[in-house]
This record gives sequence, structure tokens and C-alpha cells, in this order.
Amino acid sequence: MRYVAAYLLGAQSGKNPSKEDIKKILGSVGIECDDKRAEQVVSQMAGKKADDVIASGLTKLASVPAGGAAAAAAPAAAAAPAAAKEEKKPEPEPESEDDDMGFGLFD
Repeated sequence: MRYVAAYLLGAQSGKNPSKEDIKKILGSVGIECDDKRAEQVVSQMAGKKADDVIASGLTKLASVPAGGAAAAAAPAAAAAPAAAKEEKKPEPEPESEDDDMGFGLFD
């Protein structure tokens, strides 16, 4: 993801960034650059405009259903605290006078 972010940051200049541009951007924030990954991003984006790739990604993302998973998880999450409340912690046993082995602090 950092390589794509560096590519998009470099694309803000109006040109298609090279592998060296990505390496320079990542290096500026102290991240070592893997040449293979940088080259992969550059080759995948060759001949494409970043704006067009983002726009096509947004249309794909819009078709992903997201409402059902959250609604199904809510009842399960509500049941968990109820189960935790039902469990009772064992009562601590009262201290007996023999616990201090016959020696008291103020005896």
C-alpha cells in the first residue's frame, strides 16, 4: 500500500512517477524501498492515469455490500456482555486468625 501511496503522491506532479521517484518519496520518510514492489506498481500503472484508476476503483467499491455484515455482528456482540454478567466471581474467603501463623502485627 505504501508503494501505491508514494506513486499517487508522485502523480500529483502531473507526470507518471518512476521507480526512482517512489524510492525517493519513501526514503524521505525513512522507509526502505523494495525495488521489485516499486517496479510492479510502475509497470501496472504504465499508460494509465491515476485519476482514471481511482474512479474505476470507486465504482467497484460501490458495488460491495457492506450493510449485512455489520447488522449480523451486532446481536452477537450484544450477547457477549450478557454472558459475562451471568458468570459470578468466586467470593474471597474471609481471613482466619491462623493465616498470620499466630503472629499479629500489633500483638
